[in-house]
Amino acid sequence: MPRPVASTVHELQVPPTEAGQRIDVWLAARLPLSRARIQQLIAAGLVTADGVALSSPSRKTRAGMQLRIEEPPSETAEVLPQQIPLTVVFEDEHLLAIDKAAGIVVHPAPGHADGTLVNALLHHCDELAETDDAGRPGIVHRLDRDTTGIMVVAKTPAALASIAAQFKNDTVGKFYHALVHGLPQPPEQRLESAIGRHPRHRLRMAVLSEGGRRAVSHYRVCETFAEAEAALVEVRIETGRTHQIRVHLRHAGYPVIGDPLYGRRRRDVALGLNVGRQFLHASRLVLNHPATGKELVLEAPLPLSFKEARQHLRQFQPG
Repeated sequence: MPRPVASTVHELQVPPTEAGQRIDVWLAARLPLSRARIQQLIAAGLVTADGVALSSPSRKTRAGMQLRIEEPPSETAEVLPQQIPLTVVFEDEHLLAIDKAAGIVVHPAPGHADGTLVNALLHHCDELAETDDAGRPGIVHRLDRDTTGIMVVAKTPAALASIAAQFKNDTVGKFYHALVHGLPQPPEQRLESAIGRHPRHRLRMAVLSEGGRRAVSHYRVCETFAEAEAALVEVRIETGRTHQIRVHLRHAGYPVIGDPLYGRRRRDVALGLNVGRQFLHASRLVLNHPATGKELVLEAPLPLSFKEARQHLRQFQPG
């Protein structure tokens, strides 16, 4: 799996005669990069316009705009199978579904050359569907490192195409559980906004007034912990934006407990929940089987750490 050894940086200036075009289209016509690859770099916060990270590939060019594009380096080593424990929820010749543990990265990335879910999958499976990125065989969607729960992986090209299309068309049922700060009101609510890269903090996403991509989440309170001023909520997402649930709940005033980017660290400590992980769990996926077309419901129970935190909140008494 050959990869560059250093970042490649492109710097371009928009001439007055080329203002008003979509930035991803404009860049794809001038760089040895596909439009899809440029969109990936924008989503990763690696494209800036006049020094500010772009939040949307649909933004229009402006005369004199200074664009900087960074292609990050990646590992040169081949991704190898590793005997890492996997909890398999479902498996047949087309796909498998696993219950991902906290602390495991889905695929190799800078700083995580091995020990990833892909390494474990390559040890478990003889074949995984090839993707555009050789480091992500079979991967159709992702969960954050410290988010637990259901992930589906494609074994065949046909399964990859079918499942990817379902995710792209937002026809997959995606249900999560989260422990959050605050007592959400109303107890059920639809959250809709545009989410994109934070204009100043590249690692974070944010609700944006301009740009970004439409994101829709629905939360429902399952249990409240009055003394701890916290709650257990179920969240169903219609779309699948980066950090969508974490950003939406933070914006609504109910950040996920333990969230290092969007949470309330001091409140976590005050509750006695200094556990180093965010309490967000992908509990259920509902999709059509790529071969039979029949509805497939995949579920993962709450992990022990989540259950222990919930019990702790039930018994919490302010000091």
